[in-house]
Amino acid sequence: MNTPYNHTQDTPRKRIAILGSTGSIGTQALEVIALHEEFFEVEVLTANRNADLLIEQAVRFKPNAVVIADRNQTAKVKAALEPLHIKVYSGDSSVASIVEMETIDLVLTALVGYSGLLPTIRAIESGKTIALANKETLVVAGDLVTRLAREKGVNIFPIDSEHSAIFQCITGEFHNRIEKVILTASGGPFRGKTREELANVTCAEALKHPNWNMGSKVTIDSATLMNKGLEAIEAKWLFGLEPSQVEVVVHPQSIIHSMVQFEDGSIKAQLSLPDMRLPIQFALAYPVRLKADFPRFDVSRYPSLTFEQPDTKTFRNLALAFEALNRGGNMPCVLNAANEVAVRCFLEQKIGFLRMPEVVEQCLTKMDYIKNPRFEDYMETDRKTRIKALELIN
Repeated sequence: MNTPYNHTQDTPRKRIAILGSTGSIGTQALEVIALHEEFFEVEVLTANRNADLLIEQAVRFKPNAVVIADRNQTAKVKAALEPLHIKVYSGDSSVASIVEMETIDLVLTALVGYSGLLPTIRAIESGKTIALANKETLVVAGDLVTRLAREKGVNIFPIDSEHSAIFQCITGEFHNRIEKVILTASGGPFRGKTREELANVTCAEALKHPNWNMGSKVTIDSATLMNKGLEAIEAKWLFGLEPSQVEVVVHPQSIIHSMVQFEDGSIKAQLSLPDMRLPIQFALAYPVRLKADFPRFDVSRYPSLTFEQPDTKTFRNLALAFEALNRGGNMPCVLNAANEVAVRCFLEQKIGFLRMPEVVEQCLTKMDYIKNPRFEDYMETDRKTRIKALELIN
């Protein structure tokens, strides 16, 4: 019998902190919350520099507190929100400390890149449930973060569509052994192109993703297939896998978001139209599936779903990510730091598209290997790698 979830007026609403509320994931998370305000309330919002949108969001959702990382915008935000009695903090340190508030039930980490690591660690130390959209947190320090989560009894619910798909496939299967997971990739805007054709592609061309609307950094990572490499590393830590249990296939339609093969040979897949609100809602509401009016996948409109092997010779970043995954230690941290620098320089039109994987590969070769890094080692690896990457570019 299919009995719907019974939410009563006496059921407390889940109090959400959104780190990075003005970005792509953050704004879509607020759309989900707006659709289900009987289930959720916004406790904290944080933004980097977009003070105008942060103010707009705070006026709409009336959180307990907001953080603007750019201290130059503090006065502006305070003046706008003072009449609403919303607390205003500023600076990166406040982003990391705000997650310790006792009134927060769940922290959605939607910060971009390495900046998400420390706030996520502080949230886990405070016993908060994590909805993770910041894959770099597990890429950089997966061993440390997952070990800490186990010690604190904290759940980490993935928001990336691929990892959400895996999570949905294994729900109810936790007692069954996974043989492998299959991450699907759209192939990005340059699927099928040769190295010669990629030599002169522009930043504008790289930002035109065929299926997803994402932030600029993630979109460039998708174009180079680095995004899929980072997701492979994240999958290893989220689901306790060996590198050999993670496979990537190109699926241009972006309907199957990932698959799980169990040891009896059966494969389960999660299908839906490309819409990040679905995995966001699943993570926020878990274990409940809330009703939603998101566009539905119609099988009749997709008579053919296709798959192909990724071209790792042309798109070197995917191969480099698996190399870092297999080496372990601080190498994924090196990979991430070098890539963040390379992507930023590409977006600033300082280097070409093919130069990005070259910088990453050179950093993986030149940086010192640490087998069992501590938190301080990750910080130092990140710092030194960024310096080395800029030296190589300049």
